[in-house]
Amino acid sequence: MHDRRSLLQTAFGAAALACPAIARAEGAWPERPVSLIVPYPPGGATDVIARIYVERVGGIIGQPVVIENRAGASGNIGIDAVAKSAPDGYTFGAGTVSNFSINQYLYKRVPYDVERDLKPVALGWEFPNVVVVAANRSPAKTLAEFITWARAQPKGVTYGSTGVGTTTHLSSSLFFSRIGVEATHVPFRGASQTIPALLAGDVDFAIDGIASYMALIKGGQMRALAITSAERWPSLPEVPTMAEAGMADFVVTVWGGFVVPAATPRPVIEKLNAALRQVVEDPAQRQRIEQTGARPIWTTPEAAAARAAAERPMWRKLVQDSGATAD
Repeated sequence: MHDRRSLLQTAFGAAALACPAIARAEGAWPERPVSLIVPYPPGGATDVIARIYVERVGGIIGQPVVIENRAGASGNIGIDAVAKSAPDGYTFGAGTVSNFSINQYLYKRVPYDVERDLKPVALGWEFPNVVVVAANRSPAKTLAEFITWARAQPKGVTYGSTGVGTTTHLSSSLFFSRIGVEATHVPFRGASQTIPALLAGDVDFAIDGIASYMALIKGGQMRALAITSAERWPSLPEVPTMAEAGMADFVVTVWGGFVVPAATPRPVIEKLNAALRQVVEDPAQRQRIEQTGARPIWTTPEAAAARAAAERPMWRKLVQDSGATAD
């Protein structure tokens, strides 16, 4: 019996050496710090929310989570780095609806296949976009007043976005086509660049993620004219929905979550998923996320993949209608 046990232990040890990921998946993961790649600049909505998550996740899994910001190409650069990283649980990414459901229609060539090369861990948040103008630059106090002002501008109107083909660009393109105003699109690399441009008067308008603008709206620097959710948003209850502001059928919610390379062992995905669920179920952490303007959510990996697939037809049409292309 002793010899048989020794042989089994030896065989298992050899298998673990041959496939370290399997050994870690059996319970040891993580044995060292974990990297989270955020494919957008510091200060934007994805970065802000991801940082709240990983502060708590690190304590739950017993290892620090180190954030790497790898911005560019509407998130493609960072997500591609996740897709091509070792599938051992030590690198994961904070993906958004752009990475899951938009970029494949925006770019002629995306360096990764979101369904083949990546596995969702869970969705983590969602928020609407908010229609904003700089309080010290725009006379408009309501959406109707802005539309009237925009139609009267002989030199046209400019709007900022967080990049070509992002939800902020597509939402604004849809808005201006609906009101019959020709507007000049000024793409930036993230809200951290759009916000100073609005405050300086370099652009007139933005429809951008609420999480990036909450503090500025509360502080009075930005004026929120409408929200793109179907109902009023809890963190800005005084701001009307687009329908209430006079524009029906204009509902856009932005969501994001976490992904790993496709070959990551399922036990690792489940451990990370469970850690994310603990964050969402912690009242203090929920409050922190809600203070950014986002709604914390948790899903199974399968539900995350299903939502991404369900929204692709809508985003493909918006890309086509806008004429957006990033190549």
